[in-house]
Amino acid sequence: MNILFYSPMKPLDHPNPSGDQTTAIGLVSFLKACGHRVETASRARARWLYWKPWLFPGIIADIRRIERGCFCHKPDLFLTHHSYYKAPDVIGPEVCRRLGIPYVVFQGIFSTKQRRNPKTWPGYVLNRKALRFTDHVFTNRLIDFENLKRLVPVSRLSYVRPGINPEEFRFSQVQRAQWRERLGIAPDMPIVVSAAMMRPGVKADGIAWMIETSKRLLAGGQRHVLLVAGAGPEEDRLKALASGNRSIVFLGKIPRNCLFSVYSTGDVFAFPGIRESLGMVYLEAQSCGLPVVAFDNGGIAEVVCRNETGFLTPPFDTGAFDAALIRLLNDARLRRQMGVAAMHSVRSDYDAAKNFRTVESVLLGLSGG
Repeated sequence: MNILFYSPMKPLDHPNPSGDQTTAIGLVSFLKACGHRVETASRARARWLYWKPWLFPGIIADIRRIERGCFCHKPDLFLTHHSYYKAPDVIGPEVCRRLGIPYVVFQGIFSTKQRRNPKTWPGYVLNRKALRFTDHVFTNRLIDFENLKRLVPVSRLSYVRPGINPEEFRFSQVQRAQWRERLGIAPDMPIVVSAAMMRPGVKADGIAWMIETSKRLLAGGQRHVLLVAGAGPEEDRLKALASGNRSIVFLGKIPRNCLFSVYSTGDVFAFPGIRESLGMVYLEAQSCGLPVVAFDNGGIAEVVCRNETGFLTPPFDTGAFDAALIRLLNDARLRRQMGVAAMHSVRSDYDAAKNFRTVESVLLGLSGG
């Protein structure tokens, strides 16, 4: 297949990583590995574009350029990753209408509550129009699947489990020993790992929650070290929050292809995931054998098996969160048991290459391949 690809939220090579971007990169890489040609249709960012009229000329120019056929091969279909009210796809539907090719969205999101907010109403309308035009919509969240059924016929909908490449996130005893030696942490000291981009909002709030949790546990005599991986605008504020506490260690930004070494260093992965849509970090950590402690909200329960590969607690319940973390820190046997279950779970159900086969099959059917 010859596929035109577009990511309205941000291009694949955007410098600020996110779970959505990771999924998009994984999808494109999978399709290319299967022998399909995938060309970027546009690099235009559509985030809040309806309040940014200066973006319209560039988007119109991209649509005209694509219509003129400025690509190496004639496209068989148009594939958009993640269209929703903040970044609706206004390019794909128009291109497909003009070229007469199928239009597909991966990770489409439909939220009717956005129609009641004047700020988001234009995005709601544009996104609804795009999703109605689709020949097929894929989603990796069950709640989105249910919401999309109100707009798109079930025959044009598919749920695809989220996934990662487990081979990129394997436990390494060598890395564990090296990191602990480098940081001066004893081999028997329990380590809690947390990771997130330290940008304003729920990500930084999640790290702040972990810092406060760690300080509370340490004050109660619970020995452990908290390793925090990530960087961003809120880094200085978060470091100040942990100031003077040598058991809270900031590692800075860790490239994704090196994160396995940090996960391997730890014994538990803990991050609340405030209103987390899914959280790829939970899959990455579990793939390296770490049990999880997180809030029972958003889509986290779709990637963490409750009481089998991790503990999910009521949001903002400090007592329940602390108790779950303490239980794992004090029970090495339970950690190993849940960690092994976590590794098996990821390889069995959350291997992106296996799950993307459904996507390829549908795309081949739409393109006549």
